[in-house]
Amino acid sequence: MSEEIIESRKELVKVLKEKGINPYPHKFTVSVRLDQIRNKYELPVEQDKEYILKGRIKRVSKRDNRYIIRFADLTEPVEIQVIIPIEKGKFSPNTVCSFKGYLDRIDGKLTLVAEDVLEDGEGIAVSEVKKVYDLDPGRENVAVAGRLVSFRDQGKAAFGHIQDADGKIQIYLRRDTLGDEKYNEAMEILDIGDIVGVQGELFRTMTGELTVEVKDFKLLTKSLRALPEKWHGLKDVELRYRRRYVDLIANPRAREIFKIRYKAIKSLREFLESEGFMEVETPILQSVASGAMAKPFITHHNALDIDMYLRIAPELYLKMLIVGGFNRVYELGRNFRNEGIDTTHNPEFTMVEFYAAYMDYNDLMDLTERLMRKILMDTVGKLKITWEGQELDFSKPFRRLKFFDALKEKTGKDKTFFLDEKQARAFAKEVGIPKAETLTHLKILDKLFEHFIEEDLVQPTFVIDFPKILSPLAKTHRDDPDLVERFELIVNKQEIANAYTELNDPEDQRERFIQQLKEKAAGDEEAMDIDENFLTALEYGLPPTGGEGIGIDRLIMMLTDSPSIREVILFPTLRPEKD
Repeated sequence: MSEEIIESRKELVKVLKEKGINPYPHKFTVSVRLDQIRNKYELPVEQDKEYILKGRIKRVSKRDNRYIIRFADLTEPVEIQVIIPIEKGKFSPNTVCSFKGYLDRIDGKLTLVAEDVLEDGEGIAVSEVKKVYDLDPGRENVAVAGRLVSFRDQGKAAFGHIQDADGKIQIYLRRDTLGDEKYNEAMEILDIGDIVGVQGELFRTMTGELTVEVKDFKLLTKSLRALPEKWHGLKDVELRYRRRYVDLIANPRAREIFKIRYKAIKSLREFLESEGFMEVETPILQSVASGAMAKPFITHHNALDIDMYLRIAPELYLKMLIVGGFNRVYELGRNFRNEGIDTTHNPEFTMVEFYAAYMDYNDLMDLTERLMRKILMDTVGKLKITWEGQELDFSKPFRRLKFFDALKEKTGKDKTFFLDEKQARAFAKEVGIPKAETLTHLKILDKLFEHFIEEDLVQPTFVIDFPKILSPLAKTHRDDPDLVERFELIVNKQEIANAYTELNDPEDQRERFIQQLKEKAAGDEEAMDIDENFLTALEYGLPPTGGEGIGIDRLIMMLTDSPSIREVILFPTLRPEKD
């Protein structure tokens, strides 16, 4: 069927061109965006305010487990949409009653989400609420454009909706207004999926929906492929990611996720700049794979005839900028790690890293709490959110939990036990850590941390004071030489941020790099190489510095209650399609 539709529409394009009609014109002058219309004539509703509305039931329809009711004012020709659960009773047209509930906007209509019905009860008139929230557009002339996502011909008139990234608006075509020739042309050439421009007058229908009465229209782009069915969208998850453009057309949820992503990144930049950080750019192609413990992607630079690596982190370059005198810097950009793909990992991902001279990890914990609260308020407007069924509260001070204290609480074994490689390996085997007999000591500690600690951390928690062997770039703890001053922010079992008091002793840093080479020789593909340029920079002097990295993709997963990292990346890494 899809191939038949494509061929049919291709034939229509051919016919239009033969008639001198360009189905792909160069330009259409838009006078106003769809979101600007809604912002002008539809005021934000007070969703926490309870209303009791009195009126007359005009029409009742059923969808899933609820009734959708057209509820009319008793004296004026206006209506509001009421949604109420089926278990609240049966409703008949022409019944006068009162509904109690909260206002929202659903499918472009002011809606009372009702919790109860009050027969012969008191309440305010439907018209009074409509006057407050749904302003009269007064037949304003507009020229708007968008993708046609619904269209139904009723003979003498047709209704449809055009949509863009910011919403949709109803269009109304009348035979009497357009004339037979123009109206028939619309019915013949317009299909769902086409991009169309319309010029006309704004008004509200009886149900209160903002609508453009079309005086003229123009086909702007002929869509050769049919969109997914209206109520189903793209259900094949792999297809949704592969054809994200269709997903964005068909699924409002997908569009909302990426709007929140934009708002979160904007909020992040605003916060860092308000704190005196300067945004910079550092190389993505690097000659040394360092700055994090991860397996790199390798490429070849033909002009220099050397192998190079896609960066796994910008850390070392950013610290070189601190050496150079820029006291606060940050970079927001892509990193690449040649690792597995799962619900929380994508080989190409977005991070922000920021570094501040004369700060330590304690300062960064305070800064991170303030940053998270700002992002939450700027994106979702509240400090309590739900992620995968867990309610998370960011309004309280984040818990601070020491790495080895947490392990001791779970296992009864202390730091000395875990820092003994043989004992740690035997214990890892005992508790079922996969491949424990071949893992390096640092990997064993990392896996034990995930196994015993991360699984129980739901509310925002700073896990602090990590073992030194896990953190080759962090400064030795001022109170314990076996530890470093490092924290990870864990939320709902996921690492969101990682930060250190930065190591600025060049001799200590060299010894840590040498230890990394030993780990690599022992089979750890994620161990770092020695970066001599960075060591030279440290010899010029890195001031006391705090540095932090935040995974943007996981942050957006949290803000949008998304179960997979692929939901929040526009074009996630996928296998090529098979022929």
